[in-house]
Amino acid sequence: MSSKEKPTLGGTRIKTRKRNIAAPLDPASFSDAIVQIYLDNGGDLELVAKSIESSDLNFSRYGDTFFEVVFVGGRTQPGTIKPEEDGDRHPYSVLDCAAQREAILPFVLYIQKTLRRRPFLIKNLENVMRKFLQSLEFFEENERKKLAIFTALAFSQKLSGLPPETVFQPLLKDNLVAKGIVLSFITEFFKEYLKENSLDDLIGLLKKGKMEDNLLDFFPSAKRSSEALSEHFTKEGLTSLVEYNEKKMFEVKLKEIKSTLTTMINDEAEISEVIETVKQQVKDAKFPDIEVIRMLWDVLMEAVQWSGKNQQQNSNSALRQVKAWAELLNAFCTSGRLELELIYKVQTQCYEDAKLMKLFPEIIRTLYDQDVLAEDTILLWFRKGSNPKGRQSFVKALEPFVKWLEEAEEEE
Repeated sequence: MSSKEKPTLGGTRIKTRKRNIAAPLDPASFSDAIVQIYLDNGGDLELVAKSIESSDLNFSRYGDTFFEVVFVGGRTQPGTIKPEEDGDRHPYSVLDCAAQREAILPFVLYIQKTLRRRPFLIKNLENVMRKFLQSLEFFEENERKKLAIFTALAFSQKLSGLPPETVFQPLLKDNLVAKGIVLSFITEFFKEYLKENSLDDLIGLLKKGKMEDNLLDFFPSAKRSSEALSEHFTKEGLTSLVEYNEKKMFEVKLKEIKSTLTTMINDEAEISEVIETVKQQVKDAKFPDIEVIRMLWDVLMEAVQWSGKNQQQNSNSALRQVKAWAELLNAFCTSGRLELELIYKVQTQCYEDAKLMKLFPEIIRTLYDQDVLAEDTILLWFRKGSNPKGRQSFVKALEPFVKWLEEAEEEE
């Protein structure tokens, strides 16, 4: 081993400064090049796609410009949808074609193919669509229809780059909504989308776009009512959407009434006060009588303090609840039809809930004793009831009580 020092490199290290060498920022030249490709190929999208694929144009820098050329035929002025005065244009854009599915679908497929080869353009498509949707007032009515059809087809084809939130949220600009432009656009969108997709698919889109429960937000404030919504979409042939909205409104109102009733029961409010409150809410919500009966029974049973262990205690708790609130049930069981509906509701719950399976005859007897159910209604259910759930066993369990009723009737 040598103790000599190891040799070292002498001299001075020179640090060099790194520089970003970028291509000149020239979106106008890029736009003109894309326009020329369209013109050279006569607007044939298959040939255009091949020419673009073989080109060395800088799509990563000018992605927004590319989609402007696709949609409007040329580059637009910054911050607007107006075409550049000096830029070249072509007549084969989305807005130049007919406002029909057959004419617009090829553009969707063309963009889809382009995004598969250049997925980095997805964000650019989103940018341009948001810009156009927020500027709908500057398009002609026929052009807005084409954009609506394109958007619907894009969702049908599951085109990347168009999250539902990106489409629906930009539409909610106050001035666009107030002028009815948004309602017109979204109506065309719904009509086109539902041609090939189910209502459930549409609701899924609305949910992702955070608009599932907010269809009225598309309407001008003066027309923002359930009646206006039903009238408009019925006129446009979108009855399935009307039915969906009515169901949603029903569920919302039902939830509100159930919440109010539950609170009053838990607070042990006066029955007269509860009856008046429920009657007013039912009137305001235009609630069907049958649904009121079903709702009342559900809330009363949900408010029972179940022990979870002792069957006899559970039975006693349920019967105490029925007795305590019989006056409430009686206030709304105003006909034999509604009384029969109450029996059906009790029958269904006793069939589906093990805690109540053996309690059916006792509940019916209690409702009779409390003047909620009439003798004729009970006999009608016993002889001709149409609800099949557990009917055979419940009829047998109720036989002694029915026999007693019939004997009492004979004595009279």
